[in-house]
Amino acid sequence: MKEASFWQTKDAGVVECQLCNHYCLIREGKKGICQVRQNRNGQLFSLNYGKLIASHVDPIEKKPLFHFLPGSKSFSIAASGCNLRCSWCQNWDISQITSRNNPERLPFTAAEQVVEAALRVGCKSISYTYTEPTVFYEYIRDVSVLAKEAGLKNIWVSNGYESPELLAEASQLIDAMNIDIKGFDEKVHRKFTGASLQPILDNCQRIKEAGIWLELTTLLIPGINDDIAQIEGIAAFIAEKLGSDTPWHLSRYFPQPQFDQISATDPEVIMNAIQIGKRFGLKYVYGGNLGKGEDSYCPACGTLLIARNSLWLMENRIEDGHCPKCGEAIAGVWS
Repeated sequence: MKEASFWQTKDAGVVECQLCNHYCLIREGKKGICQVRQNRNGQLFSLNYGKLIASHVDPIEKKPLFHFLPGSKSFSIAASGCNLRCSWCQNWDISQITSRNNPERLPFTAAEQVVEAALRVGCKSISYTYTEPTVFYEYIRDVSVLAKEAGLKNIWVSNGYESPELLAEASQLIDAMNIDIKGFDEKVHRKFTGASLQPILDNCQRIKEAGIWLELTTLLIPGINDDIAQIEGIAAFIAEKLGSDTPWHLSRYFPQPQFDQISATDPEVIMNAIQIGKRFGLKYVYGGNLGKGEDSYCPACGTLLIARNSLWLMENRIEDGHCPKCGEAIAGVWS
């Protein structure tokens, strides 16, 4: 347990958490929506500081990041908790607090240990992923500072619901982010995630303005967010507000135990969505969980630049950030 950052006292012992856009008002002894920040005697504490629920070595492509140090390894960590309640969450067993993953029962891992482990196995970055990085920010901040000193990059895989206050500070430490845009209809978004859409869109623009490398992911779920209007809405938002060189990953949904009434996404829906993205002028649109649609091509001449087999890089032909055939600059962080 560690005293939290980004909060202030309100009336009668109530504290306001300012970590994310929920701005939870938390009474004595109670917890915020994320279930890992608690008001104790008028002070807000982080309950999951250093209490890792997962740590793995992943290919950077798994984040997914296709235009950031391709082929490199990223040391991926997570602590319990999330500030959204997505009905289809693929990591629900670690993101939603249960007796099994209660952070107060997990062993402590020092920030130095994470950085040492990442260096030991030859990773070029540390990814804060699987659950929601926002809700274990105090720990991420300590790890990130050490990571930068050691020459490692810091990556967030996030739902994008950070408060502007948090994002302003965290942007000094983050090198790349993948944000999940879960739909483009406010009613649908709130019903299935418990959060508004607009703060996420606003944060995507803040991230681009801060100079952080940004890629986006949308998990297309039959009958919920796979209609043409929502797909076109996201594509237009990316093209108009973020830039046509922002990579967009369109992933196939597979049934989860808590949301198994909906079948897997038809692969044709993904391929059609990729074409919609390209029709809106997006240069880099990819399929996910599909086994195809994952290669990178030059947007100017169509030359194959990066060949991938699922999440594994097979060949990278990019030369100093440019197409080897026509010289077109390819957006990304390549070294």
